[in-house]
Amino acid sequence: MKLFKPLFWKKKYSILSALFLPAAILIQILFLIKKQIAKKEKFSVPIICIGNLYIGGTGKTPLAIKISEILRKLNKNPAIIKKFYKNQNDEIQLIKEKTKNLVTASSRRKAIAEALKKKFGLIILDDGFQDHSIKKNLNILCFNSGQLVGNAFTIPSGPLREPLNSIKNCQIVVINGDRNEKFEDKIKKISKNISIYYSNYLPLNIKKLKNMDLLAFAGIGNPENFFNLLLKYNLSVKKTIPFPDHYDYTEKDIKKLNNLASKNSLRLVTTEKDYFRLKHLRLNNNISYLPVELNIIEEEKFIKELREYIK
Repeated sequence: MKLFKPLFWKKKYSILSALFLPAAILIQILFLIKKQIAKKEKFSVPIICIGNLYIGGTGKTPLAIKISEILRKLNKNPAIIKKFYKNQNDEIQLIKEKTKNLVTASSRRKAIAEALKKKFGLIILDDGFQDHSIKKNLNILCFNSGQLVGNAFTIPSGPLREPLNSIKNCQIVVINGDRNEKFEDKIKKISKNISIYYSNYLPLNIKKLKNMDLLAFAGIGNPENFFNLLLKYNLSVKKTIPFPDHYDYTEKDIKKLNNLASKNSLRLVTTEKDYFRLKHLRLNNNISYLPVELNIIEEEKFIKELREYIK
């Protein structure tokens, strides 16, 4: 979804949230009807679903890649399934760069069927928590500590796809960022059986960006998370420019960025996902990017629990 998230999505009380509440309630009613009439299809291999409630920017794709790597080390043969959306080609290219096991199609069920034809033995759904046509063995929900649930309202009153209470339908929560005990308590009040893990991003080329004055830009779900990551590692960020999620950069955009950087003697830097989008368009000259590796805290415990669901 290409959008700048409205500022009122961050506010606990807002007139705009109240005005959009009837639409939010209607959308959830339609969603519940769709959920009730959906026929779940069970497949012959274990299915792990990595989803979110907060729309965009929660780290689903990095976690899907990480879990794929873990399972391959366990001698499993996992396929990452992603429903094809034309405006999400950046994520598709990123997964292809990191792994060789991506399968996409117009629907997740079609992609799973294709993966089974290719003899994959396990399915990882990159997104799909709200797709009730597939029976999953394990649901993992992703959150980012910078946003968590925003104002806790559903779209369009807030940033949630469905209410936080729906977290009861998952088994594991992974929060990227700092620990938040209050949020953990909220989760445990909904379901005591949910396991909570934390993760963080480890930059892989910090040394290359040291001693540079940077102009950082990003067209991801929450650009501020990328900017904060740069600052966390003491990089000299002089200016930041956010773009909407999955933004289609044009030559004009890149020319403006290059001119602004040149005028202020800055080096352009962006996310790996943005860089692949620019690479595809051949617009990535003179632009650095920050590749990251997802680190799961208590990874051994996480792997042990993961194995319980894929027997």
